[in-house]
Amino acid sequence: MSQIAKLEELLTKSVIPDIKDRLDEIFEEIAGSKEATEDAKEEIEELREFKADLEDVLEDITNGDIDEAEAKELVDDILLAQKDQNEEDFGFVEE
Repeated sequence: MSQIAKLEELLTKSVIPDIKDRLDEIFEEIAGSKEATEDAKEEIEELREFKADLEDVLEDITNGDIDEAEAKELVDDILLAQKDQNEEDFGFVEE
C-alpha cells in the first residue's frame, strides 16, 4: 500500500471519525449542562480547525497534490499521536 493510500485510509477511517466522536461527546456534555464552558468552546474550535485541516489534506490527495514523502511524514505523525493517545486525545487532555 502506498503511503498516500495509507494516509487517506488513516484520515477517513480513524482520525476524522475520532474527531467527530469527540465533538459529539462535547456537545452531549453541553446539552446535559445546558451551558458550554470556555474550555469546551476552545476544544470545539480547535477540533473543528484540526478537522478542516485534515479535510484539506484529503482534498490534496484527491487532487494529486501530495507526494509519497509528504504522505509518509503525515502517516508517521498520525501513528505517533495515536500511540501517545493513551492519556491524551489529539493533544487535548481528557478531563
